[in-house]
Amino acid sequence: MYIVVDERQMVTSGYVASFKREGVSSLGLFSGEFHEWLETATETDLDAIEGFLLGDFDERLRCAESIRRCSKAPIIALSDVRSLEETLELFTAKFDDVVRKPVHVREILARSEAIWRRVNGHKPQANTDRIQVFYDGRDAEIDGVAFNIPRRELQILEYLVRNQGRRVNKTQIYNAIYGLYKEDVEESVIEGHVSKLRKKLRQRLGYDPINAKRFLGYSYVGAHA
Repeated sequence: MYIVVDERQMVTSGYVASFKREGVSSLGLFSGEFHEWLETATETDLDAIEGFLLGDFDERLRCAESIRRCSKAPIIALSDVRSLEETLELFTAKFDDVVRKPVHVREILARSEAIWRRVNGHKPQANTDRIQVFYDGRDAEIDGVAFNIPRRELQILEYLVRNQGRRVNKTQIYNAIYGLYKEDVEESVIEGHVSKLRKKLRQRLGYDPINAKRFLGYSYVGAHA
């Protein structure tokens, strides 16, 4: 899930719509709303965030400092103009990247994944892992061959791989895939998606790379040769 912050509704609604077309959940907020949200967000809420996009508004630098105190998610600035002075100021203020509008959300997804690897110590999968995920809308691959599965199952696989070795529960997966305030989809749908995903993985791999424990959640343990 991505958080988009800007004082212009046309900016937030535009990016939220673009993320939706790519099947990625997002939430658009004004800066005042964002500060209130950040102050009340739970650890589970913050864990669902894959990136923050901050447009051009007065409190942008302070927002980045507040985010970094409670989240490791990438912070990307959306710039209206090309300005070396502004870019340097943003990087000094703990921003991870600066992109000039217009920018396609698939580029944002790719940049976000690169930041996760580079800045936050998220290590790429070992060469021995038979499953490769890309986090930018492309199908996952198993042994170099496309693993074509429904979008929600792919997103769950990506989330589990990103959190390899860490056990995540149903609520955490739901928040990351459907968003924090989705009310028209029951959380129990995650169990169905994961069940179908595990069955398909077993068919392709010959075993299940997802460890599941009742009441505790799921953990991706890797698909090694």
